[in-house]
Amino acid sequence: MKVFVALACILACCLAQAPHPCRTPPFLTGALTVSTQNEKLWAYANYEYDAFGRRLRLTEIANYENKTLTIDLLMLYREAAMYEIDTKTRTCKKLPLKEDFHPWEIPKSASLVGQAVLGSSSGPGQGLLVNTWIGDLPQGGGKFVCTVTEFGCIPVNTVYHTDQFGWMVTSLFNNVIGITDPGKLDLPDFCQSAEIETGSEDEPDSFLKLFHKKQ
Repeated sequence: MKVFVALACILACCLAQAPHPCRTPPFLTGALTVSTQNEKLWAYANYEYDAFGRRLRLTEIANYENKTLTIDLLMLYREAAMYEIDTKTRTCKKLPLKEDFHPWEIPKSASLVGQAVLGSSSGPGQGLLVNTWIGDLPQGGGKFVCTVTEFGCIPVNTVYHTDQFGWMVTSLFNNVIGITDPGKLDLPDFCQSAEIETGSEDEPDSFLKLFHKKQ
């Protein structure tokens, strides 16, 4: 009997281990919203995320300073370029991309804030077990707070600070592991000959600065 009690105690300890930093699956498809503290920007986007190829496609409807925009972006970090795509006119604008690619993950340096259940724990299927972490943005860019699922490390929401917009909240949902349409991460034929226009100091070089440029 004592042996069974000891084994039960060991099993309980293993199940009660604290959450640990994790990495999101390298291929994801889903949707997200982005909103800012200064209320200048709100956006809804469908996304395709490829960590191995360092590619991200965002097809979105955004409201920036009460102006509605529809934007289709393909960000190729290895090429240091983002393409603004218009499939209706089959035109494409190539822009510089000076942001570094950061995989969707909880870095080892992050600290656990706590574990919680979204929804309810009263019955099966009524809640989602998540972990919330806090850490430092790369290159001294401030703090971030990120919530991911306990099982699968699927991102739920992230909060971080930018000089231009203040605090930003990104929420992800309808996530599917894998790329449901791999072609969306390939550069369209009509974009192949696009070249980056140089010489403009106010040319956007990041996803967020693009909205400011369009205002």
